[in-house]
Amino acid sequence: MASGPVLRRADDTGAEDPGRGSPLSPSRPTALPHGVARPTALPHGVSLARARLTVAVLCYVNLLNYMDRFTVASVLPEVEDFFGIGDGSSGLLQTVFISSYMVLAPVFGYLGDRHNRKRLLCLGIALWSTVTLASSFVPRERFWVLLVGRALVGVGEASYSTVAPTLIADLCAGVARSRALGGFYLAVPLGSGLGYIVGAKVKEVATDWRWALRVTPALGAVAVALLVTVVSDPPRGGLERPPDAPLPRTSWATDLRVLATNRSLVLTTLGFTAVAFVTGALALWAPAFLYRCRLASGEAWPCDEGRRCHGDESLVFGVLTCASGVLGVGAGAELSRRLRARSPRADALLCGGGVLAAAPCLLLALLCATPCLPAAYVFIFLGETLLSLNWAIVGDILLYVVAPSRRSTAEALQIVTSHLLGDAGSPYLIGLVSDALRGGSPPSFQGGARALGRALLLAPFAAALGGGLFLAAADALPRDRRRARREAKGLPPDAADDDDDDDAVDDIVVPRGGRPTKVPVAHVLA
Repeated sequence: MASGPVLRRADDTGAEDPGRGSPLSPSRPTALPHGVARPTALPHGVSLARARLTVAVLCYVNLLNYMDRFTVASVLPEVEDFFGIGDGSSGLLQTVFISSYMVLAPVFGYLGDRHNRKRLLCLGIALWSTVTLASSFVPRERFWVLLVGRALVGVGEASYSTVAPTLIADLCAGVARSRALGGFYLAVPLGSGLGYIVGAKVKEVATDWRWALRVTPALGAVAVALLVTVVSDPPRGGLERPPDAPLPRTSWATDLRVLATNRSLVLTTLGFTAVAFVTGALALWAPAFLYRCRLASGEAWPCDEGRRCHGDESLVFGVLTCASGVLGVGAGAELSRRLRARSPRADALLCGGGVLAAAPCLLLALLCATPCLPAAYVFIFLGETLLSLNWAIVGDILLYVVAPSRRSTAEALQIVTSHLLGDAGSPYLIGLVSDALRGGSPPSFQGGARALGRALLLAPFAAALGGGLFLAAADALPRDRRRARREAKGLPPDAADDDDDDDAVDDIVVPRGGRPTKVPVAHVLA
C-alpha cells in the first residue's frame, strides 16, 4: 500500500484545516508541481487587515440596508393614519420600493462586472440615505411623493446588493468565504429586526413617526466615509485563477444565456423567490395582524389622534426577527460547513429542509394568533429561524456555481427574480386579498383580523413550494460547481462532468489520526 497521500477530486467547496492555510491568513511561499497554480491566500495588494476591515464594513452597510427597508413597516399604522390610506395603498409602499430595486438591479449587475465596484457602492448608499431623509418631510396630502421616495431608495439599494457579495467572493475563499457570507447575510434578519426596534422606540420617544426615518441616513453618512477610507476593490476572480491569467470575458447576452442554463442557479433562485414572498409578506403585515388580533380580543385600543396606534407589536416582532435571524443564519452557515464535507449536495438539501419545516410553523402561528397570542409568537420565532437557515447558503451557492466574470450579473438576476415574483408583490397582494375578504361587511375588529389572517395563509403554501425547489436543485449542484471552477481557470466548462485534473489538485486525502482527511493541496505542499 502506498504511503503517500491519495489524490482524488473533492466536491466540497472548501475544506477546513484548523492548523493552517486559512484563505484570510498569509501562507508560506513554496514550490508547486508543474502545471499547478499557486493558491492565493489574499488578493494582490490587499493586506489581511484591509481584507477583514472591508468585510466588516460591508456587513455594517448591509445591516443599514435592511434597517432602512423595514423602518417604514415598524410605523405602518401611524403612516396609514397620517395619510388616511388603506391596506392596499400601504402595501404599495413596499411594492414600489422592491419594483425599482429589481428593475435597476440588472443595470448595476452589468456595471459591477465591468466597472469600479467601490464607486458604485458609495453612489448607492449616498442616494438611498439622502432620499430616506427627504421622505420624512412629506406633507399629509402628498402620499404619492412618499411612494416616489421609496422607489428612489430602491435605486440606491440595487447598486449595493448586486455588488457587495462579489467583493467578499474576491477577498475570501473556501471556509473563510462561507463565514464572511454568514456575517454578511446575518445582517438581513438582524437589520430587519433592528429596523422594527429602532422605528418603534424612536417613534415613542419623539412622538412622531417621521423621526424614525431620520436614523439610517445619519448612519449612512458614516458608511460612505468608511467605504471611501477602508474598502478596496480586489481583482475579480483573483483567488480562483493563476495571478497572470486574464479573466475570461464574454458579452452580456452570452452571460445571460449561460446563467439561464445553470440548473443550480435557476432552481435555488426560484426557491429563494418563495422565501422572499414569505418574508416580504410577514415583514409588512405580521405586526399589523398581531395588533388586529389584540383588538379583536379586547387587549388593545384602536388608533386615536395623538396616541400610538398599537403597543409593542413592532418591537416584539423586531426582537423575534433579530433573535431568529442570529440563530438561523449562524446555524445555517455552521451546518453547511460541517455537512458539505459529507455531501456535495448538502447546501441545497439544508435550504430545502429548513424552508419546508418553516411552512407548518407559519400556519400554526396564524391559527393560534387570536385564541393564544403567545403561542403565535413562539411559532413565528420557529418559522423565521428555519427560513433564516438559507440566507448565507444561497449566497454562497451562487458564488461557487457562477464564474467570477458574471457574478454581479447573477446576483442581479437573482434579485430581479426573487423580488419580481416574491416580495415585490406579496405585500400588495395580501393587502388586496385582505380588503376583498372584508368586502362590504360592516367594519369590525374581528373581521379585520380574520380577513388579514386568511390572506396571510398564502405564506405557508409559498414556503412549501420553495422547499421543494431547493430539493430539486440538489442533483445539479456538484456538476455546476465544477463547471464554474473550470471556467474561472480558463478551461472548457463542458468537460465538467469528468474527473478533471484541475479539480483533482484542489483537494487531497491524507491520513490523519488514523483516518483519511480531505485538505487543500496547499496545506500539504506548504
